[in-house]
Amino acid sequence: MIKNCPNCNSEDRIKSGVVGKRQRYKCKSCGYFFTVNKIGKKIDDYYVNKSLQLYLEGLTYREIERILGVSHVSIMNWVKKYNIKRPNNSNYHPTYKILNAKELSVYFKNPENLKGAGVVITELGDKFMLIKWERFKD
Repeated sequence: MIKNCPNCNSEDRIKSGVVGKRQRYKCKSCGYFFTVNKIGKKIDDYYVNKSLQLYLEGLTYREIERILGVSHVSIMNWVKKYNIKRPNNSNYHPTYKILNAKELSVYFKNPENLKGAGVVITELGDKFMLIKWERFKD
């Protein structure tokens, strides 16, 4: 049973009917209605952070969805919720690769892979995502 209001964490609540065979409550402090035994689909903060990082790196919602397995609509909602703005720089575009530790080591042994505008490496579960900025070719 829920003891506190999920909105304001107050313990001051009253019963307010039954919805879908579950007891409904109303918080007396903030007026929020909630039910017991409601288990929502909360996405781990790790995926929220990774999604926003990848968005800032220039990946599209659909690209992030394919990489992380998180709905592009959720990502779009997080971008709006946290008011994330991408920096404008039209001379560069990101490319990305998913590599394991050994592949990452081999990648950096090649001097050609060290040229360019910059590289970011971020952990992605048991693998790594390498994001490299390249100049648009005229």
